[in-house]
Amino acid sequence: MRKRIVNLGYFVIVILLVGFAVACKQSTKDDMKETILKGKTTILVDETFQPLIEDQATIFESNYKAKITIEGKSENELMQAFLKDTSRIVVLSRLLSANEKKYFEQLKIKPKVTPIGKDAIALIANKGNNDTLIALEDIVSFMQGKEIKGIKGLVFDNPNSSTVRIMNELAGLTALPAKNVYSVKTNEEVVKFIAENEGMIGFVGLNYLYQPSEVVASKLKNINVLSVKDKGKSQYYAPSQNNLAEGTYPLARDLYIINCQGYSGLGMGFASFVAGDIGQRIILKSGLLPIRTPGRKVNFITNNKKEKENE
Repeated sequence: MRKRIVNLGYFVIVILLVGFAVACKQSTKDDMKETILKGKTTILVDETFQPLIEDQATIFESNYKAKITIEGKSENELMQAFLKDTSRIVVLSRLLSANEKKYFEQLKIKPKVTPIGKDAIALIANKGNNDTLIALEDIVSFMQGKEIKGIKGLVFDNPNSSTVRIMNELAGLTALPAKNVYSVKTNEEVVKFIAENEGMIGFVGLNYLYQPSEVVASKLKNINVLSVKDKGKSQYYAPSQNNLAEGTYPLARDLYIINCQGYSGLGMGFASFVAGDIGQRIILKSGLLPIRTPGRKVNFITNNKKEKENE
């Protein structure tokens, strides 16, 4: 009889252990399942404003059970990875082209586009340059092969970047000219080059100047950020938050989160977060322009004790 009781007890223990293991496995599976607020995902980001999106991801992760990997690339490399399904979430300074939209339509995926703010292309020059003003028309003319007084050369971050695309479009070019126009690899390298060479003008994402890495920060004392005059205008404008808001800086660009996951995943949650109050405050503090200005709450405190003394 005692042997049967012992066997029964052993059987019960085995059942409980198996049930516990199954429950743990199910719990682990549920924890790994991606929703709008938890799970793991990768977001592809135009490297010209990567610091901003890294900040957004850090705060998002601190609020939710999410792990977001940020992959910064040039715009062309970004779109190649996006279309190859390396990730279905991308942060761009442009909307999808007609062919890109058609590609996703064939996959029966409707892209969800969330505008999040405005960035700008900043023009920088060495401190040794006396002039801190530049006409956009002169930059365009120089790219078209004309000689412009005071400009020895132009330096871009990457031949595949969004910065190059925008400037080529303005100059009516399909590729960077070979004469006196150079490209390096990153925004950091542009800043370093301009800080060490006079007479050159560099093009960087404004986000890199407002949220500089250690390398960039160490070089900022040797560069000037130029004010730019648009074609047909008489005033020069710096790439400031106020000028972005008023639409006066000529090289501003809109930022978008484009989600083609096709389901309710972290892409949806992250886009909502960045477009929401906290995300917009992060953009505001970064020096860029949020798509909407976060509200400010003002509390009026009445000193009742002082009022009673005055009665």
